[in-house]
Amino acid sequence: MKLQLALDRLTKEKCITIAKETVESVDIIEVGTGVIKEYGMSLIRELRTLFPEKLILADMKTCDAGKHEARQAFEAGADMTTVMAFSSDVTIKDTMQAAHEMGKQVMVDLLEVHSRARIEELKELGVQLVSLHVGKDQQTVGKFNTELFSLVSGFDFKVAVAGGINLDNVREIAGHKPDIIIAGSSLTGAKDPAAAARMMKANLQ
Repeated sequence: MKLQLALDRLTKEKCITIAKETVESVDIIEVGTGVIKEYGMSLIRELRTLFPEKLILADMKTCDAGKHEARQAFEAGADMTTVMAFSSDVTIKDTMQAAHEMGKQVMVDLLEVHSRARIEELKELGVQLVSLHVGKDQQTVGKFNTELFSLVSGFDFKVAVAGGINLDNVREIAGHKPDIIIAGSSLTGAKDPAAAARMMKANLQ
């Protein structure tokens, strides 16, 4: 089970500092949508240079121009990018095609997707990795609930989970055996991000 550090709503300098502090405990470094909008591909390039041994995910949240945005992320040094499940099938296929051509990966974000019919369609498109995701705004009324796993039960996906995951609920979530657990503010907002990341990782056994 991999631990993904989500860097978002931070300054470039803070992103780099926290990544350095937590690098021993995390498997994937996510460059969040907000910091991509603020700093562009330059932050991905810098993190790629600083952490050549880590997987880097660019949370592009692509919903159109799939091939172009995927290539942007991959050419900057990302190993993975995200595309929204509510996007057109063409966009998702184009994103995955770009990833295939460049030897990279795509994570399909299921944010606000509640239909198993759509999940079936994603499977037919050849999607392999999905993210069960409770968005930042939605977290004001409820964090990640393990009932979300029912959306993808019975499908042969690799599954990432995100949305208000912290040291209080990570053990319960990890009990459902997702492939990737994504932690953002519970690590980036911790008084000691390195210690928080170590404790989070220790719960993913």
